[in-house]
Amino acid sequence: MDWNHVPANLQEARQHLPDLIRQVERRAPYAHALISRNSGLQITVTDREQQVKEMEPSSGLVLSAWNGAYFDELATSDLSKASLDTLTRDLSSGLNVRSPVGLDPGPALDQHWSTAMQHDPTNLSVKDKLALCLDLHRRTRGLDPHIVNVQVRYQERCESKAFANRSRHLSQNVLRLRLFVLVVVTDGARIQYDWVDKDGTGGLEVVSISDQELHDLCTKAVASLAADKIPPGVYQVVTCPDVSGVIAHEAFGHGVELDMFLKDRARSREYLNRAVASPLVSILDDPSYPGGHGTYFFDDEGQIASPTCIIRDGVFRQGLSDLFTSHRLGMPHTANGRRESFERKNYVRMSNTFFARGTTPVAELFSGIDYGIYLNKTSSGMEDPKGWGMQVTSQCGEEIRQGKLTGRLFAPIGITGYVPDILQSVSAVGNDFRLTGGTCGKGHKEWVPVSSGGPHLLLKARLG
Repeated sequence: MDWNHVPANLQEARQHLPDLIRQVERRAPYAHALISRNSGLQITVTDREQQVKEMEPSSGLVLSAWNGAYFDELATSDLSKASLDTLTRDLSSGLNVRSPVGLDPGPALDQHWSTAMQHDPTNLSVKDKLALCLDLHRRTRGLDPHIVNVQVRYQERCESKAFANRSRHLSQNVLRLRLFVLVVVTDGARIQYDWVDKDGTGGLEVVSISDQELHDLCTKAVASLAADKIPPGVYQVVTCPDVSGVIAHEAFGHGVELDMFLKDRARSREYLNRAVASPLVSILDDPSYPGGHGTYFFDDEGQIASPTCIIRDGVFRQGLSDLFTSHRLGMPHTANGRRESFERKNYVRMSNTFFARGTTPVAELFSGIDYGIYLNKTSSGMEDPKGWGMQVTSQCGEEIRQGKLTGRLFAPIGITGYVPDILQSVSAVGNDFRLTGGTCGKGHKEWVPVSSGGPHLLLKARLG
């Protein structure tokens, strides 16, 4: 994909952005503009129905002017030149400039980026994509007689953006895919479910699911029918990359978004440049990570994507920011200013948040455990940034005895605790790495695509 593939009205509006900025900056000390266009497709196949939903393309522009204290903004879905000129006049005339001190527009740059891919799904018809989902459903449905339903869901989202301020003229096309297969099984007395999903920025190659992965999925789902309830207590725990990622997201994701510092809602502010985790632990947020579901080339304020090391060797080093929070707090500006759409406010948001890879072979994480639990999939998580509490729910866990998995399962399992206690208990970090994608809300709204992950971890945690 490239910018030439988007509608002509967006291309034309993009060319007007520098002039809009010049007009607003006759009064404001700083201004920027963002055009965004979103389109998408979702296909769902179950035992009972086939559903195809094409997302109605939405496009618009938001024009932002810094008044010396905060941003004044206006937005429109009408991208005609006359509409943009009116929007610019309205924003300029309504400005009440509090201070002539502007914001840094960054080094001059004029560049376009597009998601790299091997197999572009936009070259396939909707009928072809439905056929792929039907085939995946058929392959899964016949794997075990305990299966009573299979859901296959394919999601495709195309996002085009153009940004301008007085020194930058940027554009990007990002394609995100997700393929999800869920199986529901029963033994006549109990019902359980399990799933496998693939996601990322890229082409169809990032969502390929093999026959072996489908076989393993069904085997685990059927085995979970015999799962026990785990006795509450503190355990030695090995977390798979999915569970590790949710811990990173909840423990040192939301609580270090710097708008939480401004609102005095994050206890982590008291621990900047202090040890909060084992020296083995480093946590990053990286919107530039190749292929991540939360990957982008620049954020919605024109900051070029680059990694932020939140925790380095156990020490909390830096939070995540946007233009407003970095200016107000005097902290480094990171590429984490994101909007759900042009109609929504910019917030500090995570992108790809993960534990850094360690050096311990995964098999060695298990070998020293007399008794413990392997948490091999997560289903949800939540955090309390002010109290620094955390709760993560694992779909299933498997017993470990004398360094070996026994096959005995527990489901579901809740992980609770005080964030520093959990992170300081990490005694080994695996040499593997995996990201899992999804969406994240700011509170209960303002959804954006993200991913989380990392390696396997060995730690102690309260389970129940």
